[in-house]
Amino acid sequence: MTRAPQPSALPPERARLAAALRELRTGTGLSLAALAAKTTFSKSSWERYLNGKTLPPGQAVRELCRLAGEPEGRCLALWELAESEWSGRAAARPMDAPGPTDPPGPDAGHPAGGRGTVMAVLASVCALAAGGLSIALVLVAGHTGDSRPSAPPSSAPAPRCQGATCEGQDPMPMKCGTHPLTLATHRTSTGAHLELRYSTECGASWARMWSTRIGDRLEMDPGGEDTGRPHTARITDGVAAQSYVYTPMTEATPGATVRACFHPVTGGSRECFEARV
Repeated sequence: MTRAPQPSALPPERARLAAALRELRTGTGLSLAALAAKTTFSKSSWERYLNGKTLPPGQAVRELCRLAGEPEGRCLALWELAESEWSGRAAARPMDAPGPTDPPGPDAGHPAGGRGTVMAVLASVCALAAGGLSIALVLVAGHTGDSRPSAPPSSAPAPRCQGATCEGQDPMPMKCGTHPLTLATHRTSTGAHLELRYSTECGASWARMWSTRIGDRLEMDPGGEDTGRPHTARITDGVAAQSYVYTPMTEATPGATVRACFHPVTGGSRECFEARV
């Protein structure tokens, strides 16, 4: 199991990229050896990439995104910033030419390049770039409208909970976040991006946020009602502010309504959105 360096020990953009890659690796359920067997990069290389010791090539980021069933746009945007910071150049060099890929399957409702509405600016990431660099990065943050999940990889791990047993659990360690549906998306007045997610295998829903600020909070109402204790995720540091941060899960059956509410630390009021499973 990899042990991540403390964020303060790494350049900020590389720390954000490494945190995003570790999250993707957790979602795959793969060990470093298994990750090496399924990609063109060695076990020792992955250990360095995931710990932020070495800047990974763009192709490694693409391959990990494919294994995790996640769109590659956001992680490649983080890679661009990390590469620019590492090289000291104002503009990142062109990324490695992408290798051959399988034809894309039905989208799981993730933000995905070329398969949905696009064009949300990753403004908060750019504001934190090294040397005050301000770059407008195009990040896919839309909802494709296709509510079907993408076909899971043949090696997709079995979920570790189902229904009521998922209540209050983290979707990633429970293997519920491998290929979920996106039920709804919302962009807040402060620029944060929110999604309501649902796993048919786990029978559970949760919310996630990114492009946030330290102190922002996202609450998932159990069962979509105003009763009961909400499941909460809070942004605690700068690395988390530029990563996907998830609420714990709540049980959700077909036809149920699920709701999440965003509480900005400053500059806005509570914003809620909901969707039907």
